[in-house]
Amino acid sequence: MKKVFALMSIVGLLTFTNLNGVMAQDQPAQAAEPATEQVDEQAADSTVAEAPVEESETVAAPVEDEKSFHQVLKEKYIQGGAGWMTPVLLCLIFGMALVIERILYLNMATTNVQKLLEGIEERVQKGDYNGAKELCRDTRGPVASIFYQGLDRIDEGLDNVEKAVTSYGGVQMARLENNMTWIGLFIALAPSFGFLGTVVGMVQAFDDIEVAGDISPTVVAGGMKVALLTTIFGLIAAIILQIFYNYILTKIESLVAQMEDGSISFMDILVKNRK
Repeated sequence: MKKVFALMSIVGLLTFTNLNGVMAQDQPAQAAEPATEQVDEQAADSTVAEAPVEESETVAAPVEDEKSFHQVLKEKYIQGGAGWMTPVLLCLIFGMALVIERILYLNMATTNVQKLLEGIEERVQKGDYNGAKELCRDTRGPVASIFYQGLDRIDEGLDNVEKAVTSYGGVQMARLENNMTWIGLFIALAPSFGFLGTVVGMVQAFDDIEVAGDISPTVVAGGMKVALLTTIFGLIAAIILQIFYNYILTKIESLVAQMEDGSISFMDILVKNRK
C-alpha cells in the first residue's frame, strides 16, 4: 500500500507540474492580444485622420472652365478657314433673309375666305356691287384682290368676269412664289461651297505631306479635319434653309387652294344673283 500511495503521489506531482507549464505558455499569448488590438486601433485612427486630407485635396483641385457654344462655333469657323467659311455663312444669311420675307408675306396674305364671301354675297343680293368692291379693297390678301378684279368687270358680263378672275389668279400665284428660286439657289450653293473648301483643303494636306516627305498622322489628320469643317457647315446651312423652304411651299399650296375654291364660290354667287 505504501508503494502504491507513493506511486500515486509521484503521478500527481508530474501532472501538476505539466499543468503549470501549459498555463505559463497561454499567458503570453493572451497578453499579446491586447497589444495587437492597440496596433489596430492606432491604424484605424491614422486612416480616419488621413481621410479629411484627401477630401481637402479633392476640393482644392482646380476646375477647368467649359467652353460655351458660341466660343466653340467661333473656334471651328476659324479652323475651317475664313476664305471658305464666309461664302457658306453668306448663303445662310441671305437665304434666311428671303425666308423671313416670304413667311411674313404669306402670313399677311392669309384671308378668312368664307367670311369674305358671306360679305360679298350679302351686298350682291342687295345689288350693291360698289359696296362689295369696297369690302374687297379693304381686305388684304390675294383672294380679295382676285374678287375685286372680277367685280370691277361685272358690267361686261360673266364671261369677262371669269376670264379676269382666272388671269389675275395666275398673277397672284406668281407673287406668292416670288424669291423661291433664290432660296433654292442658296440651298444648292451652301453645300457646294462646303465641298469645294473640302477638296481644296485635301489638296493642301497632300501638299504638306509632299513637303514633309512622309505620311505623318499629325499632318494628315490636321489637314483633313480643317477640310471637312467646310462641308459640315455647308450641309448644316442647307438643311436649315431646306426645312423653311418646304414650309413655305406648303403655305403657298394652302393659299392657292383657297384661291381656287374661293374663285369657284365667287362665280357661283354672281351666277345665282344675276339679274
